[in-house]
Amino acid sequence: MKNLPGWLDEYLLPYADKIAARAAVVEQLGRRLGDLVKFADAHEAYGLQGCAGGGWRFREWAPGATDIYLIGDFNGWRESEEYRLQRTGGGDFEGCFPEESFSHGQHYKLGVHWRGGYGERIPACARRVVQDNATKIFSAQVWKPENPFRWEFPRPPSPKTPIIYEAHAGMAEEREGVGTWVEFRDNLLQRIADAGYNTLQLMAVAEHPYYGSFGYHVSSFFAPSSRFGTPEEFKSLIDRAHALGLCVIIDLVHSHAVKNENEGLSRQDGTDHLYFHSGPKGLHPLWDSRLFDYAKPGVLRFLLSNCRYWLTEFNLDGFRFDGVTSMLYTHHGANKNFTSYDDYFTGEFDTDAFAYLALANLLIHEIYPGAITIAEDVSGAPGLAAPVSEGGAGFDYRLSMGIPDVWFKVAETLRDEEWDIGGIWFELTRRRREEKTISYVESHDQALVGGKTMLFKLADARVYTAMEETSGDLAIDRAIALHKMMRLFTLVASGGGYLTFMGNEFGHPEWIDFPREGNGWSYKFARRQWSLRDDPRLRYRFLADFDREMLRLFTNPDRLFGSWPRVLDLIASDKVVAVERGGLFVIFNFCPHSSYTDYGVALPPGSYTLLMDSDEKRFGGFDRILPGQRYFTFPRRAGSEMMHVANFYLPSRTAIILERDSSGSR
Repeated sequence: MKNLPGWLDEYLLPYADKIAARAAVVEQLGRRLGDLVKFADAHEAYGLQGCAGGGWRFREWAPGATDIYLIGDFNGWRESEEYRLQRTGGGDFEGCFPEESFSHGQHYKLGVHWRGGYGERIPACARRVVQDNATKIFSAQVWKPENPFRWEFPRPPSPKTPIIYEAHAGMAEEREGVGTWVEFRDNLLQRIADAGYNTLQLMAVAEHPYYGSFGYHVSSFFAPSSRFGTPEEFKSLIDRAHALGLCVIIDLVHSHAVKNENEGLSRQDGTDHLYFHSGPKGLHPLWDSRLFDYAKPGVLRFLLSNCRYWLTEFNLDGFRFDGVTSMLYTHHGANKNFTSYDDYFTGEFDTDAFAYLALANLLIHEIYPGAITIAEDVSGAPGLAAPVSEGGAGFDYRLSMGIPDVWFKVAETLRDEEWDIGGIWFELTRRRREEKTISYVESHDQALVGGKTMLFKLADARVYTAMEETSGDLAIDRAIALHKMMRLFTLVASGGGYLTFMGNEFGHPEWIDFPREGNGWSYKFARRQWSLRDDPRLRYRFLADFDREMLRLFTNPDRLFGSWPRVLDLIASDKVVAVERGGLFVIFNFCPHSSYTDYGVALPPGSYTLLMDSDEKRFGGFDRILPGQRYFTFPRRAGSEMMHVANFYLPSRTAIILERDSSGSR
């Protein structure tokens, strides 16, 4: 391979030819498709569109169909010649209609005939899909409001370090029910900005028939879910977020699609292979969903258009691509441990999916160079966050999905005395240096029914009875102390960004369980209890306040960007570690029972000022450290080497954050 990219280390050199072959596929496909922005026009070419000179045009890609009719409110849901589509080239069906044929708010579907069968279908590029409250049937809706939305605020500059607040609008309210875009805009955005986050990641945006799927079984890829409100209301949420300086990204689910035929794309034209692989290859064995065939130009056009549509129509700032591991491997990552580089370069790697992801990143960054793209990948595939020009997939970041597994395994299986702090640090920083990653202690995944939030994992049922500030409960004391330290340890070790799921910043106590038959269709656990955070009698507020101040110290100015965490001292037996990151120095004492007096920690020579510590009373601690202290290093010989050491009082389960004085000396 000529001109080897810089991200190919010595361990990847044996695979250079395979990486070059992947890059060649992307290059050849890109040349064949031509101008990607022009190619990604399905949202403009298909569906119900208003014509410039008046009237309407409708087009659908359905090569397997023999006849297609538009049926809806406008014709009593009966097929008629007036609304029959004509077959054109390339498998398209098309019709042009007078202005009076449709009006805003009317419902419609496609009546699709194929050899030996018939079915009602929702247009693939429908931009508005609604569910009838009585029948529960989904249909497309004519959407042409008299007063189109007008943007007021530009996109804010993309953050050098994304501090991401992962959220779900439907479960963001405290009331038991489905929240709306408007409620999220009015009740949550200011909270998120005040908490110190600069990026909002919204889940479950595209329409999905089953609410409990968390938005991952998408049916209509171009329609914001109507259960949360109108497209204009969604735009108003984004506009308000931009006014507050928040970038907005959404979960983009291009890894699979819902299997439903009446609501989704499955057998859209009567065949099982229009958008998906045919037969068993087109079915996800664990997710019970359909799998796209990324080798088909029509599928590429559909998915790339979806990227362009969300960016341009809704002024979004980027995407988190869901299920990338499932896309990249024909085994979908199921029951697969990636233990060597060989695992990334087997015949089970899907080069077509890789090529699609690379083209998607090229397109997204061509439309908006400041866009943020994140790969949700658990495999750690090399090159995902490397430039397409260097044989990578072009993502800006990869989600560090292994980090929560580390924290929850430690919390669940080991006594505090058994925690290997050096081992945890190794896992938190185990990434390729040239690859930017998003680190986190927990996301929505950890709290889905059957799991627990981290605070619940640490304190168990005591969160229900002992979170009052006056309780003095030792289990709660421990949980609060470790909750803060885990987050700070993860932030300091992060490789490009940081994330939390809504409510986890204040230790939301309960799991997530959407209404379903098994829980009596209850919304009790599909909501967020903000009153817990706001109640001055409860200790949740301490966790939220610590999270806010922790982020403030490291992001204003942005001390995380462009720096690498550096371990200065690690005393494994004492569970003490000192780390420098972006000019701040953080010393952790994870020991559950020992508070160390005059404890020597190796630091660069000079004087240091204490900025904050996790044991402060305002963070639910015991105020064991005098605020605003200064510390001075002194030389100490260690064997044949001279080192500089400062002495500290390090209370148990406490972290302190220091800044080196500008003079750099005493």
